[in-house]
Amino acid sequence: MSELPQWSADFADDRLGEVVALPLPDVREWAFGGGTGAGVRVAVIDSGVDATHPAVGSVAGWATVVDDPEEPTGHRVVEEPHEDLVGHGTACAGIIRSMAPDVEIVSVQVLGANLRTRGTRFVEGLHWAVDHGVHTANLSLSSRSDQLYAPLHEVCSAAYFAGIPLICAANNVPGPTYPAVYPSVISVAARPGADPWALACNPRPPVEFGAAGIDVEVPWANGGSIVGTGNSFSAAFVTGMVAVLLGKHPWVTPFQVKAVLQAVSDNAVVPA
Repeated sequence: MSELPQWSADFADDRLGEVVALPLPDVREWAFGGGTGAGVRVAVIDSGVDATHPAVGSVAGWATVVDDPEEPTGHRVVEEPHEDLVGHGTACAGIIRSMAPDVEIVSVQVLGANLRTRGTRFVEGLHWAVDHGVHTANLSLSSRSDQLYAPLHEVCSAAYFAGIPLICAANNVPGPTYPAVYPSVISVAARPGADPWALACNPRPPVEFGAAGIDVEVPWANGGSIVGTGNSFSAAFVTGMVAVLLGKHPWVTPFQVKAVLQAVSDNAVVPA
């Protein structure tokens, strides 16, 4: 097995512990049964998405954040098709599609070919997604910069109050992990296991949920696939779950989404 990413150790069986969940009857069937994610627009904020990859199939919307010193923010958004500069965004989109086959993928390209970006581009891309009709967003990227704590916190709060759940991967390495540490988002790390629908809830956050992400086969560049490990992939699995939930029950709010995810977690117990 590959070395565990940072935060994954919290989801080891001997450390996890139980969480008390709401007594929701048949919660998995209610949340996911027969759902396909139809009608749900999912922003994949990443390195781009390859719409021709067989695991992705189609992309319903595009946005690329580019530098522009003449703009007040220093950036502008180009709403035209783009390529995946790495394969990472395609991996996340393909995972989401495998869970929720009828979602509409919106690709928001903020990462460069080295999987890095200016933090302000990340913030701009997230603002664009919140303002352009997505229902949820996958953020398999994070920042370690304290300077971005406030700007990211502001836009994540805006998403929360707009009813848009943000699913955020924690950093794979030690250190700050923004925006995954914010209570307004759904934070995810990797845990062992091959079941894409398996979930664990951490009673000792900041990282709240653990999902498949250790040695998983994921789509990648040039129509291919790789076996990879990372919190990025775990977040995409949870985004797929959330998309199915929203497709069946579009009225649920971000805090209700968290309650449902807790209730379907493997270590959830219902009080007597």
